[in-house]
Amino acid sequence: MVWRWLQADRARGRAYQPRFEHQEVIAAWLGGVLAITLLGLISLWSHYPLVVAPFGASTVLLFGHPRSPLAQPRNIVMGNTMAALVSVACVHWLGGDPWVMGLAVGITIALGQRLRCLHPPAGAVALLGVLLHAKPLFVMLPVFTGSVLLTAMAVVFSRLHALSDHYPHHWI
Repeated sequence: MVWRWLQADRARGRAYQPRFEHQEVIAAWLGGVLAITLLGLISLWSHYPLVVAPFGASTVLLFGHPRSPLAQPRNIVMGNTMAALVSVACVHWLGGDPWVMGLAVGITIALGQRLRCLHPPAGAVALLGVLLHAKPLFVMLPVFTGSVLLTAMAVVFSRLHALSDHYPHHWI
């Protein structure tokens, strides 16, 4: 009985989980390495902070599954920026208590759904903003600027390798 359940579960999993060709895995790895490295180098050269942990998760979507609706430019730039705005507003009006962290993430989810810019790493942006007691500059540096640069890197990278169709699948 258990064996049948496991076989059926494995068959269902194949239908829901994407499969990636060897070349896609290598391209995703290379894209992720280059994007975060370049963002870090730009941060060093410009003396502006452009790297935050949630960008690691955005990079996974951008290079690991660029066909995902959650990886499109609207979702990345608007989703992350909106989350930064939410976190700054929450910190300004409510402080940095644990319930404020939860509220910021919850508002980010709800607004992402309503504004059609849901991006899972945006929840981490909202949480990080509250944890850091973010000020308004957090919205522009690192969040908005970093999101735009990551998205631009993904566009350029997709044009340079001929493994699949170009990113993005839609802009807005």
